[in-house]
Amino acid sequence: MSLAAIRLIGFILGIFLITLAISMVIPMITLVVYERNDDLAAFLWSSLITLICGLLLVVRGRPDAGQLRPRDMYLLTTGSWVVVCTFAALPMLFITHISYTDAFFETMSGITTTGSTVLSGLDTSSPGLLIWRSMLHWLGGIGFIGMAVAILPLLRVGGMRLFQTESSDWSEKITPRSHVGAKYILLLYCGLTGIGALALWFAGMTPFDAINHAMSLISTGGFSTSDASLGHWTQPTIHWVAVAIMILGSMPFTLYVATLRGNRRALIKDHQVRGFIGFLLVTSLAVGTWLHFHSDYGWWDAFRIVAVNVTSIVTTTGVAVGDYTLWGSFAVLLFFYLTFVGGCSGSTAGGLKIFRFQVAAALLVSSLKQLIHPRAVIQKKYNGHPIDEEIVRSLLTFSFFFTITIAVIALGLALIGLDWTTALSGAATAVCNVGPGLGTIIGPAGNFSSLPDAAKWLLTVGMLLGRLEILTVLVLVTPVFWRY
Repeated sequence: MSLAAIRLIGFILGIFLITLAISMVIPMITLVVYERNDDLAAFLWSSLITLICGLLLVVRGRPDAGQLRPRDMYLLTTGSWVVVCTFAALPMLFITHISYTDAFFETMSGITTTGSTVLSGLDTSSPGLLIWRSMLHWLGGIGFIGMAVAILPLLRVGGMRLFQTESSDWSEKITPRSHVGAKYILLLYCGLTGIGALALWFAGMTPFDAINHAMSLISTGGFSTSDASLGHWTQPTIHWVAVAIMILGSMPFTLYVATLRGNRRALIKDHQVRGFIGFLLVTSLAVGTWLHFHSDYGWWDAFRIVAVNVTSIVTTTGVAVGDYTLWGSFAVLLFFYLTFVGGCSGSTAGGLKIFRFQVAAALLVSSLKQLIHPRAVIQKKYNGHPIDEEIVRSLLTFSFFFTITIAVIALGLALIGLDWTTALSGAATAVCNVGPGLGTIIGPAGNFSSLPDAAKWLLTVGMLLGRLEILTVLVLVTPVFWRY
């Protein structure tokens, strides 16, 4: 890698840090409004440190001769997440006086929209800290990447390449110029967040709680302003609004743009969207009926509670209404399976993504047909398009390393001393960016604070790998990457 390329990457990271420093003004304003000036210094110092470091990276200016090759984008993508998390953890470190391990874990969980937490006592926590956690979700969901896609073309860097190295979205280009599409996506993201906040406010939340949860839900993150998560609010309307926001955040944003630009059937016709909505509906109805017959809940209440929890896990949001691990072994195993599903490609959700299951099903059907008719030429299609060898190779490679990553992290957690339920579900929830695991320690009624530091760092790596879809990070450890 050339020195000019390294300077250019540093310049772009400096822009990210300056943006991060400016965004810390919002928690400061929140603290002033709520008259909690005791935490104001923490954000002020954090902002100044971040701003100075960002300015040091950009003060030399953009190198004229520097051009990033496609493979340099992988270093930029991974580096931006690590560097931003390093500085975004400072307010948590100063306010809560927790270790830097816990602060970095919480920040990585926030910015990767995982939602695993080491903090408790959220109901009485600083409003500045709460809004900062939600902002990390919001920025991590799409804000930072959308902003990078809009800024990088101005620097004569292929911005959409950064988006493609992070996202599995293979949709056709929605606009001729990538930064124009990014602006549409950012406007939609802001609009959906605002609508979600208003809906939660009207449903019964305070404005502050509504804004926090809107940012958390649209980004499919999971941080809440209460230790009881959504279970703190008993109003059914709030639960249904939360379900709607989580679903909206898990849809392909490119299809939203296509719909607004005149293709009214873009969402309806998409096989991935149909499969995603159908899966949520069928699973919620089936499990809700099962819970009705195995508990004291009426059918509608059982369906509502199940719909919130199933949607939360499938969309990798991680909010919860009650502790579903108390429903019995069937529910525990089912929610463990749901951890892997994920939302749609091109959304803020993590997991394997619905389209990979659909493509795998299409390949299975075509393989069975080929066994019955060995000489037939059977064309493999998905969503009206042929499934070429590149897609098949990518799907198999990602799925293999996705599984191996969870297995290796789970073994590492077990080696550290965690029980097998905590180790396996912790690895799965980190790589899938879901949030809560299973068991009494990291289940929906617990948190990750009691885990050893080594386990937290291992899970932090899992969150980063899962958010950047494994291969983007793994390519950096190959010797061939660092050769000219």
